[in-house]
Amino acid sequence: MRHGKKFNHLGRTTSHRKAMLSNMASSLIKYKRINTTVAKAKALRKYVEPLITKAKENSTNSRRVVFEYLQDKESIIELFGDVAEKVANRPGGYTRILKTGSRLGDNAEMCVMELVDYNELLLEEAKPKAKRSRRSKSKTPSSETAVVEEAQVVASEPEVKDETDDVSEPKAEASGEEEEKKD
Repeated sequence: MRHGKKFNHLGRTTSHRKAMLSNMASSLIKYKRINTTVAKAKALRKYVEPLITKAKENSTNSRRVVFEYLQDKESIIELFGDVAEKVANRPGGYTRILKTGSRLGDNAEMCVMELVDYNELLLEEAKPKAKRSRRSKSKTPSSETAVVEEAQVVASEPEVKDETDDVSEPKAEASGEEEEKKD
């Protein structure tokens, strides 16, 4: 009985399973998206996410540990360069599994497995779009109508002027000008 044993052997020997997961992880890192079965994708998720977490710390030891699993220099360079830079602030969950239906030959559940930060279509949808309303603009009070209402209130208030200042200054100016004309 296999109670409590959570590892999926995928119908392969240990050496075959390790080689397959290593190759699939290298392909996922290089191409950012692969097509596979759901069972393999779930097993690959457990295999590759700790490696991506290890790649956040760019040290000689972490490179050696990751190389032990992947055995591919090009994918190591890609992982520690571009991928580690993109996932630096992410606390986990670096992969996404999108189910695509069943395979024609054996009816196996197929999926697309991808790195989360590399799907441009979903990243564009995540950006907030401008909100659109179907209501007429004339029915809803806007900030422009509020400004117009405030202007009407200000215009309706009587203006209080200090008549002594306004009256005395122009006369002084006028008298000064008249004196200059006389001279």
